[in-house]
Amino acid sequence: MPGELSPIDKAKFVAAKCAADMVEDGMRVGLGTGSTAAWLVRHLGDRVRDEGFRIKGVPTSARTAHLAKQVGIDVITLDDAGTLNITIDGADEFDSDLNLIKGGGGALLREKIVAAASEEVVIIADAAKEVGTLGAFPLPVEVIPFGWTTTQMLIEELLVSADVMGRRITLRMNAGKPFVTDQGNHILDLHLTRIGNARQLAMALNQMPGVVENGLFLDLCDKVIIGYSDGRVETRDINEGTVSQHRIDVEETENLFSDI
Repeated sequence: MPGELSPIDKAKFVAAKCAADMVEDGMRVGLGTGSTAAWLVRHLGDRVRDEGFRIKGVPTSARTAHLAKQVGIDVITLDDAGTLNITIDGADEFDSDLNLIKGGGGALLREKIVAAASEEVVIIADAAKEVGTLGAFPLPVEVIPFGWTTTQMLIEELLVSADVMGRRITLRMNAGKPFVTDQGNHILDLHLTRIGNARQLAMALNQMPGVVENGLFLDLCDKVIIGYSDGRVETRDINEGTVSQHRIDVEETENLFSDI
C-alpha cells in the first residue's frame, strides 16, 4: 500500500534513481541483485515505459530477471550481449578504495562474471555500507555441494594463518535447508570481523578445491553512488578521483521491494 518510505529505503531509492539516469538509450546493462538493485530495475522500467527507452538487460539472478521482465526491460543472456556498457549493482560493504564485499543476496558468482564483462561498474548503496576495513559483513564463499564439509575444513585451516580477526564459518540456510544458488551451489559465510589483506585472502580462497568464487570484489568498481535519507546523493569516481553531490526529490511511493 502507498506510504512513506523508511529512511533506509529513501537512501536506496535516490541512489538507484541517480544510477538509472546514467544509463543511455541502446545500452547493454548488467542488472544487480538485492533490495537496492531492485529499485534500479524499477526506475529503468519507468524510463522504458515513459520515454520509449530501449536497453538490453543482463540480470545477475533469477529474481532480478523476473522483475526486469515485469517492468518491460528486454532481458538477454550475457552470452548474447558479449560485453556490457555498464553494470549497476548493490554491495554489502565498500571501503575507501571502492573494494567490496558482495553476495548477501546469494548471487555473487553471476555478479562477479557480469561485472568483469562490463566497461563500467557502478555500485549503489546507502551510507551505512561504507566501512574503514572490509570484514564486518560476513564474507560469502560459494562452494559446490559435493564435499562441502571438506571445503569448509580447508578454509578453516587457511584462516588460522590469515590476517583476519574472526574465524567462524556457517553454512547459509534457507527454510531449514542449505541455501542453493542459481548455479546449484551452497554458500559458506565467513565471519571474519576484519580482513587485513583482502587480495591475499581472495587468491587463497579461489585456489581451494570446492570453492567456486568468493565475495571479495577487488578493483572492479569504477563509481559508487551513496544515497542518504534526506535525498542527498554522493558520487565517487575512483578513476577520476572526483566526488560530486546533488539532491533528488523523494515522492511518496509504494515500498515494493522490501522482500527482495
